[in-house]
Amino acid sequence: MCGIAAIFAHGPDAHLVDPMEMLRIRDAMTKRGPDGSGAWMGDYGRVVLGHRRLSIIDLTDLGTQPMASAEGDAVIVFNGEIYNYRFLKKRLEAQGVKFRSGSDTEVILEMYRREGAAMLGSLRGMFSLVIWDERRKGILAARDGLGIKPLYVADDGKTVRLASQVKALLAGGKVDTRPDPAGHAGFFLWGHVPEPHTLYKAIRAVKPGTWEWWDKQGGRETGVFFDLGAELRRPQPVAGVDLKAALEDSVAHHLIADVPVGVFLSAGLDSTTLAAMAARQAPGQLLSVTLGFSEFQGDERDEVPLAELAAHHFGTDHTTVRIPGSDFAAQRDRILADMDQPSIDGVNVWFVARAAAACGLKVALSGLGGDELFAGYDNFRAIPKMVSMLSPFGAVPSLGRGLRRVASNFERLLGKPKLAGVLEYGTSLSDAYLLRRGLFMPWELDQVMDAQMARAGLETLAPRLRLAEAAEGMADDHLAISALEMQFYMRNQLLRDADWAGMAHSLEIRVPLVDTALLRGVMALHAADKAPTKRDMALCASPSLPESILNRPKTGFSVPVAQWLGETSLRGWAKRVHAAQMGSS
Repeated sequence: MCGIAAIFAHGPDAHLVDPMEMLRIRDAMTKRGPDGSGAWMGDYGRVVLGHRRLSIIDLTDLGTQPMASAEGDAVIVFNGEIYNYRFLKKRLEAQGVKFRSGSDTEVILEMYRREGAAMLGSLRGMFSLVIWDERRKGILAARDGLGIKPLYVADDGKTVRLASQVKALLAGGKVDTRPDPAGHAGFFLWGHVPEPHTLYKAIRAVKPGTWEWWDKQGGRETGVFFDLGAELRRPQPVAGVDLKAALEDSVAHHLIADVPVGVFLSAGLDSTTLAAMAARQAPGQLLSVTLGFSEFQGDERDEVPLAELAAHHFGTDHTTVRIPGSDFAAQRDRILADMDQPSIDGVNVWFVARAAAACGLKVALSGLGGDELFAGYDNFRAIPKMVSMLSPFGAVPSLGRGLRRVASNFERLLGKPKLAGVLEYGTSLSDAYLLRRGLFMPWELDQVMDAQMARAGLETLAPRLRLAEAAEGMADDHLAISALEMQFYMRNQLLRDADWAGMAHSLEIRVPLVDTALLRGVMALHAADKAPTKRDMALCASPSLPESILNRPKTGFSVPVAQWLGETSLRGWAKRVHAAQMGSS
């Protein structure tokens, strides 16, 4: 895990790049890579690359970036991990390639020299990367297919700037900071900023599973190497798919590192299943970390007792850390500063990452993604039920809109503003998803932000249309909701929060349940009418999970942020987060 930066003056009349700007961008990401830094300049001052290193694979100086090929015809900066790099390396060695390092970075570089952007489809892992191609005089930027690792771009038509963080691009001092209405409206709508938007018009996220190319003649190209929606929409049956083998394979790949790998352990099925498999496969005793909250101690929301039971059952080297409200109060400003983009979530990840780093870990596994892949959320049951009950009202859309307009004033007084939109939004899966996941509803945005900006933002976002497109063509309701959860909530909130909160403590968070090979295996089971559930996943654990965990009702992971703040809901926290982000820009 690292931080990458690149500036390329691709326009024919662009000024030469300012290396000091790149250094400001790079060093704004020091927490992402405290183990080293590097810089490279080429093409007579038209391109500069920068890197901050967190050493995970090949801890020697041979893994330092920016990394140039032996022939000097390509240079790479790379953030993430390629879990199948050993297999790919053997394939290249069979073709006569001689490697100078043991890093996955060099494998990517040598694959690019032979295959160009086509090599991206062979990479299994989480990554964002930029490659300077000396032969073609241009740069390639790409991001992993599931959107685990971030990559942001600011292109003014003359100079393109890329970095792992929005705030890093701002630190360079030469990016337009005018607000993007869609980014601001999206935050209040969802509790996170939906991609490709940021809070700034000039900065956007690179779309997952895509590559972008710029050359010094002004050429511009884009391509797709992985499409999550297509994978879910057209699952391919594959004979002999075994869920347990697929899960164990993903865990084994995610344990590949030259430093110890730990696990975030809660009382949930996702993390306990991963802990069981990792404890058996790890080269030494697995270190596990559990986060508890003093406010929950002794009640049903307290996950610590069952997590400690699991740790004893699997024989992990376990640490439990309890967080009191006073600790949150003391760290609140730092948490807000560490957020790269505003989010109402991620506080729990920030604290458990801090605890893991204090134990000496650089890498930890997380159960993130299990609910989306194995239909664990209540949304998978509640949304189809709602739509089944209310779909007759969809035949008269004006009725729902009219009732919402009348009822919204009363429901606001009652403290349940979403109820006003039930008849309007409860008649289709995608609309009902917005009703369930939305923080502030579209008709409320002009109450929490500038009304004109809210209208402009909603027009650009077109949330109902985008959600409908994401759910369209799925074989069943579960796949449709998986598509919505993965492409909106998981990608824009859970994965992004894991990135900034882990990097705040120089900790790499790996997500074995967010893996392209595992996804394709699970989709093959869907195609064979054998869609696995969370319980099916948990029954794959070896040794078996304790009965008290396996049969525990799903409760979700609670974080007492609202209680700590004295707020009645996360809406108040959202307003504070947004105000803090605007104050730091």
